[in-house]
Amino acid sequence: MATVDGRSLTDAIDLISRGSEEILLLDELKQRLNSGKPLRIKAGFDPTAPDLHLGHTVLINKLRQFQQLGHEVIFLIGDFTGLIGDPTGKNQTRQPLTEEKLRLNAETYASQVFKILDKEKTRIEYNSRWMMKLQPQELLRLAAKLTVARMLERDDFNKRFKSEQPISIHEFLYPLLQGYDSIVLEADVELGGTDQRFNLLMGRELQRDAGQQPQSIVMMPILEGLDGEKKMSKSLGNYVGLNDEPGEMFGKLMGISDELMWRYYDLLSFKSNAELETLRSSVLDGLVSPNVAKADLAKELIARFHNPEAAEQASKSAGNKFKAGDIPDRMPEMFIQGDTAGGIPLAVLLRETGLAKSSSEARTFILQGAVRINGDLETDLQYRINSGETHVFQCGKKRFARVTVTT
Repeated sequence: MATVDGRSLTDAIDLISRGSEEILLLDELKQRLNSGKPLRIKAGFDPTAPDLHLGHTVLINKLRQFQQLGHEVIFLIGDFTGLIGDPTGKNQTRQPLTEEKLRLNAETYASQVFKILDKEKTRIEYNSRWMMKLQPQELLRLAAKLTVARMLERDDFNKRFKSEQPISIHEFLYPLLQGYDSIVLEADVELGGTDQRFNLLMGRELQRDAGQQPQSIVMMPILEGLDGEKKMSKSLGNYVGLNDEPGEMFGKLMGISDELMWRYYDLLSFKSNAELETLRSSVLDGLVSPNVAKADLAKELIARFHNPEAAEQASKSAGNKFKAGDIPDRMPEMFIQGDTAGGIPLAVLLRETGLAKSSSEARTFILQGAVRINGDLETDLQYRINSGETHVFQCGKKRFARVTVTT
């Protein structure tokens, strides 16, 4: 049976599942998708900082995929819940932000998300719209639905309780209010990080109690920062901001590990699953170097958050600054005889000139993006230099030679 946009259910699930950590409950979601009706997809963001970074976009990218499938996306700005501060993962009570600060931050969120989402197909909501109307007796009835024992099942609260760290009463309200958002919006699906599991499940419980069909849940992994270890965070300095300058974005992304690159591709790239599989195979087979794949990812993200021209410029200027350095005025001058085909393979030239110790090392240098010809990166293992040509060859940062290939 086809989904809203005419795709098969299998194709829709493949798209939704990409990069996701867990779907609760998958059978329920399949039934919803099979209904042929546009679903209401909710994801909430508390405006606790003025700028979004790539870590935030993991959820926003998934919202975009639901848009592509023809569903209604609700980008919920928690300007009221932000007054409490999400206690998830915190080992102490968060300092509350002022309403003015939250309002200013929320304005920046509303503008930044449209670098990813389709503005015409996005519904932006602020939960202060209904939270400010919540009467005290309604809040008490909501609070009565959860016991202290149930709340202490949360890992972060449990750890703080056992270590005798303070837990403020208002922090217990946060998951209840997040769940109440789902009731008001009649959410069919809610997206959240894996650290939001308790809050997301609370939405299901409260919806069921309110007589609604409990929302399906799509949990996305927490994106590691540039260090590849800790959660991407501005406070830790391991982040790439959506408003970072193109050259800064390029330099940061070129510095990530090869392993982390694939994590970023899965969660941040708009390439199809088939395209990613082809790219992985090409890198594995040595046809494309990891640095070239990394640069392509950086350019894709810069083009999204700035423009394609900025991406190309960043690749040239930041890329040269990142890898090349200045070409020195003085260097060894060499002449290498070409083969019977009228030239010489790049790897052989590097070996014969001593820029690499062996053909194997030369190939490794090429694949790692450590070889430049006249300052330009060259990663093609099959590249040949024609007889009669003279070029400056560079291996690494300090090894240079001006080489003429003779007949």
